[in-house]
Amino acid sequence: MSTDSQFAIGVDLGGTNMRIAAVESTGKQLELITTSTEVKRGRDYVVGDMCDAIRALRKKFEGKYRFAGTGIGVPGIIDMETGTVHKSPNLPDWTHYPVREEIQRRLESQVILENDANVAALGEKWMGAARDVDSMCMFTLGTGVGSGLVLGGKIWHGMMGMAGECGHITVFPDGVPCGCGNRGCVEQYASATAVKRMAIEAIATGRAPELARAMSENPEFSSKVVFQYATQGDAAAKKIFDVVGRALGVALADMINALNLPMYVIGGGVASGWEAFAPAMFDELHKRSYVYAATAPDDRLPTRKHTLITRALLGSDAGLIGAARLALA
Repeated sequence: MSTDSQFAIGVDLGGTNMRIAAVESTGKQLELITTSTEVKRGRDYVVGDMCDAIRALRKKFEGKYRFAGTGIGVPGIIDMETGTVHKSPNLPDWTHYPVREEIQRRLESQVILENDANVAALGEKWMGAARDVDSMCMFTLGTGVGSGLVLGGKIWHGMMGMAGECGHITVFPDGVPCGCGNRGCVEQYASATAVKRMAIEAIATGRAPELARAMSENPEFSSKVVFQYATQGDAAAKKIFDVVGRALGVALADMINALNLPMYVIGGGVASGWEAFAPAMFDELHKRSYVYAATAPDDRLPTRKHTLITRALLGSDAGLIGAARLALA
């Protein structure tokens, strides 16, 4: 056994799939197990499936490395002190569930529970786009919009673990109703769900004939299809991604004005549409944030401190890497 090298197990728990990885202290992924999250079979089954995979990885690598523990990224609202999931949109029977206590009981080892968007941010801070800065904010544009804050190298939780809910910043007052109870949240304009909804709305007005044809021909019509049409120059699709960019620009401007961090990272599936939404996003940023206007990257001022807005680098592995980091930190 190596005396100076550790490994931890990171878990990225989604409503559809669960990914469990052994990660060495250098950030190297040693092995990955992917399985379905069989939510319909109940939380006890899901936790049992997770623990079986964790035990298998631990047994395989414990002879070569010292085991540091397990970090788990869970979607939803988590009480950090008690390790209780109060509510998770993708795990309906996990309401007020003391999941950390249950998993530690089964594994008989340390478990750290964390919000999935927070661990994605920590992963990008440790091994991804933000590895050269101490503090950062990350937006994850997926089915919804998640976000996380890392300040001084550590996740910033706020009073009870709910800090950094940037997906619910109001970007268009009196805009589209959001599931959180607000209206006009960035999640309603910059998520994959929002892109698809805006496309369907455009089709209903008769102003998006190419998208209408695509939807009739493709039963799996999605935000990716809308992005493909935007890159091909379709006016309706481009307009949708302009809205995505404007919404992100407003939200980022608020965060930049409030926090003045050196880096803001954008990840998740919709981030693949960067070329389509970035122009509107940066245009909005320059108009709405005097802090950004004064600190935007400028080749003529190489010694000036800059505010960097960039794409994430780790893709779907960000949550896994960040979850493992929880136990290695």
